[in-house]
Amino acid sequence: MDAKDGRSWLVTGTSSGLGRALVEVLAARGERVMATAREVGRIAELEELAPGRVRVARLDVTDGASVRAAVAAAEEAFGGIGVLVNNAGSALLGAFEEHGDEELRAAFETNLFGALAVTRAVLPGMRARRSGHLVQMSSVVGVTSGAGGSAYAGPKAALEAMSEALAAEVAALGIRVTIVEPGPFRTDFGGRSLSWGQPLQDYAALIGPARAAFEASHGTQSGDPLRAAEAIIEAVERDDSPLRLPLGAEAYQWIRGYLSRRLDELEMAEPIGADTALRN
Repeated sequence: MDAKDGRSWLVTGTSSGLGRALVEVLAARGERVMATAREVGRIAELEELAPGRVRVARLDVTDGASVRAAVAAAEEAFGGIGVLVNNAGSALLGAFEEHGDEELRAAFETNLFGALAVTRAVLPGMRARRSGHLVQMSSVVGVTSGAGGSAYAGPKAALEAMSEALAAEVAALGIRVTIVEPGPFRTDFGGRSLSWGQPLQDYAALIGPARAAFEASHGTQSGDPLRAAEAIIEAVERDDSPLRLPLGAEAYQWIRGYLSRRLDELEMAEPIGADTALRN
């Protein structure tokens, strides 16, 4: 384990974006990190950041054998996993009807069940040590779903709900959970990590302009992945670490607006739905 503070990290999806930035910042801070990705050749050079302290392993979140092997390698190398960051994921956007069943299931396998599989694999060690921190990478759209986002928001919202329940279950075991909700960051999310459903003409006026604007914004997002990594680390280090950590000014603005609308809708619906008690 890390002599400085007893932590070691396992991070999934480190070939680019927030995952790679997190490994870079952790390495610079003297932490121990098992960096993982589906294609280990794309992350091999990360070991050069801090030989011995940064190691790499193949981990495909949809492949149970690779999940178990990577977790075992991290446990053996570092004597335990102090922090898991479930960062691996992919994006599928478009109107709901533009996605086939196979595409939707694949989105849930990667963005929901994959994260749950890695979480399940590290929990026994954390329970045995009565310590650990689970960082679940969601998205601002895991809270603020809208047109064109059903296939991505669905598994992220489910991950948030399950992680909140998990946080209540493991708190007494010394294990904490933080759900990270990034807004727009300058990563590959809008590039190679993104796919779209098969367009349908009836949705073209709604989805077409949104798609064009989204793709045009790729490479110009205001969010800095390195600063996001620093914020995640700070949240983990805090004794009062938050259950949810939105990242970026846009995320706070969008989430506040969404929650305000939810409260307004609650007030509007109450006269219809509240009085449903049995009547004598």
